[in-house]
Amino acid sequence: MSSQPSEDALSNGAPGSTRSLVGSSVAARAGFSDYLELTKPRLSFLSIVTAIVGYLVADAARDLSTLGFLIIGTSLAAGGAAVLNQWWEHQTDAKMARTQKRPIPSGAIQPSHALTFGLVISALGIGLLYLGTHPLSAALAAFTIFSYILVYTPLKKVSVTNTIVGAVPGAVPPLIGWSAATGEIGSFGWILFAILFTWQMPHFYAIAWTYRDDYAQAGYRMLPVVDPEGKRIAWESLGFTGLLIISSLAPVVLGYASLAYGAVALGCGAYILHRAVLFMGGEQKKNRAAKKLFMASILYLPLLLASLVLDILLVG
Repeated sequence: MSSQPSEDALSNGAPGSTRSLVGSSVAARAGFSDYLELTKPRLSFLSIVTAIVGYLVADAARDLSTLGFLIIGTSLAAGGAAVLNQWWEHQTDAKMARTQKRPIPSGAIQPSHALTFGLVISALGIGLLYLGTHPLSAALAAFTIFSYILVYTPLKKVSVTNTIVGAVPGAVPPLIGWSAATGEIGSFGWILFAILFTWQMPHFYAIAWTYRDDYAQAGYRMLPVVDPEGKRIAWESLGFTGLLIISSLAPVVLGYASLAYGAVALGCGAYILHRAVLFMGGEQKKNRAAKKLFMASILYLPLLLASLVLDILLVG
């Protein structure tokens, strides 16, 4: 169990509790950096980038004003989802070493303040997308937030399918960008969705294996918790990596991108597939292979998406 303050101690300031007094004092001094950390800026940045990719590759005039609203609106919506997720899970976060220093379980921000902040910036994000891009983009952002918070988050303690379910809202940002440019969702938009959806699986499975003890401590039904030998998680990582490669080559097969992009996609695919194969090894090898698979996924996505955008802008 974590030694972090409970929700009651933080929110109500139980008399005679040193922790509650410290927590209240720290919360009173919460500043910009604490609230910024609450939005998970690195994770939110992925949503912003993939939304921009969807916008840039769409077959439409690229208006800077619309792009600006897209970036700001997506930033706020993604940040709001992250805040609400941490508000929901703050008691569980206090039980895990990797999350117990987050702003809410550490006492830097009170849960009620985080909830208000998350709701406000989520609403602002959806509103800006509605006013500055297209109603469909706003609807997709709202779907992302609601499905992430109300479906994926509680499912983490119920079923191992939570990672697959959570990958759906995680793959929506390219569709937000695409619809901002076109007012609809075309076949190329769905290809971008498929790329991001399948990419998330080996990426998050690698994380889940690395922190499986933490997840077990917190009571999460993550795949490595119920599959301690790691056979199923390795096979699923390999399978989704294969689907990722197929998805990444779809723009070439359907005539949206050139063979130059296809060569890059094949090279990147071979690299991450190699890491996924190594993840099939025994437990001792698997620990190291999981970290390398994670790093491979981090390198893979920006290389693939950058080459796709350049191909569309320069060749297509």
